[in-house]
Amino acid sequence: MSESNFSRRKFLTSAATIGAVGAIGVNMLSSCSGPKKTAVALNLPPLLEKAPDGPPIKVGIIGCGGRGSGAMINFLDAGPNLIIYAMGDTFLDNVTACREKLKKEKNMEVADDKVFVGFDAYEKVLDSGVDMVILATPPHFRPLHFEAAVQARKNIFMEKPVAVDPVGIRSVMASAKKAESLGLKIVTGTQRRHQLDYVETYKQIMSGAIGEITSANCYWNQNQLWYRNPQASWSEMEYMIRDWVNWQWLSGDHIVEQHVHNLDVMTWFIGKHPVKAVGFGSRQRRVTGDQYDNFSVDFVYDNGMHMHSMCRQINGTANNNSEFIMGTEGKSNCCNTIWNLQDKEKFAYKYPLDEKGQPMKNVKMNPYVQEHIDLITCIRQNIPINEAEQTAISNMTAIMGRMSAYTGKEVTWDEMMNSDLKLGPTTYVMGKVGIVDKAKVAIPGDANQG
Repeated sequence: MSESNFSRRKFLTSAATIGAVGAIGVNMLSSCSGPKKTAVALNLPPLLEKAPDGPPIKVGIIGCGGRGSGAMINFLDAGPNLIIYAMGDTFLDNVTACREKLKKEKNMEVADDKVFVGFDAYEKVLDSGVDMVILATPPHFRPLHFEAAVQARKNIFMEKPVAVDPVGIRSVMASAKKAESLGLKIVTGTQRRHQLDYVETYKQIMSGAIGEITSANCYWNQNQLWYRNPQASWSEMEYMIRDWVNWQWLSGDHIVEQHVHNLDVMTWFIGKHPVKAVGFGSRQRRVTGDQYDNFSVDFVYDNGMHMHSMCRQINGTANNNSEFIMGTEGKSNCCNTIWNLQDKEKFAYKYPLDEKGQPMKNVKMNPYVQEHIDLITCIRQNIPINEAEQTAISNMTAIMGRMSAYTGKEVTWDEMMNSDLKLGPTTYVMGKVGIVDKAKVAIPGDANQG
């Protein structure tokens, strides 16, 4: 079902209550009020500078494009005795480029019989003898690959977002619960939760540095992302996958694919998800695909608090990638500074200084490497870690905002958790899919969209 042809009638199921799976995660987050909590009570990662040594960890890369190959290097930088053992991707050229990067940067090679191409490559990677997988395909495929990886009892690093629609989110939540029962270790690509300045600021906020949170804002406004023009040698399916950041069914739109980082910081610091959203957006200059290039959403929480979310991908406009929270006793940028209500600094994270005495942000602890350090540490020291559900909650928040903007309607969390909306084709073949020619950009308030 294309979301461009979305109708509120189809959006909601006839169920009167959320199903057993749908209820997962709704109230799993605690509020940020209360007495000072320890790092353990706050469920913070170990944050070591290097993962400890231990038996070899053989990893399979599922999705060998830019993010998969980047995560591969981040993983290898995280500690000793780590091996890239298998690779899989829909396209041979992605695997070839990933192998070349591995050889060039780490002088490591993957055997020919551990390299797989096609829509079923993920199954072959999981069956190749790996201990852990990195899931980095376009987000549409994440619920399927995550479920299979959990079923195969592999430890997992999976990139955000974890799904593009409510059906996918509920699948991830269910798989997360199964992974927890199996003792699997899972880290997602929401690296701000592994970034030392954010973590230290979070500790201060949880200790009451700004009192009760009363409002919040988050932004990811930047220039246009990359895109691909169709090539004569590409089928429709190949074209869409190669241009995936511009198609709803593959990326979830940029409020889901990219802005989920900022929304996850809000979920983390506020301690719960919003219960409804009213938003708007439009398509002004995006070149390909069927998505918007700007969103503005008002999220409302169960206590009446509001959080404003804004994201945009348009060249020549003001950029802003940040978060901000206001409290009864102060305010913070969530990243490194806390002020009182009179704008006097109460806390500032102390970065290491360079030889000229200037702060060096994230030099000592790269968060993209740190999330792998934390995962490997938890694997080798048997420390529980499973970030899948918390990321699914932030991901669902983004989907709720997207749905409100697309329809122009108020959308609630319960409606999202009940929705049977599933984007994309039901089968995956390289050929004609019938999506590109029929794709329409959502028109808010249009009763004829479905």
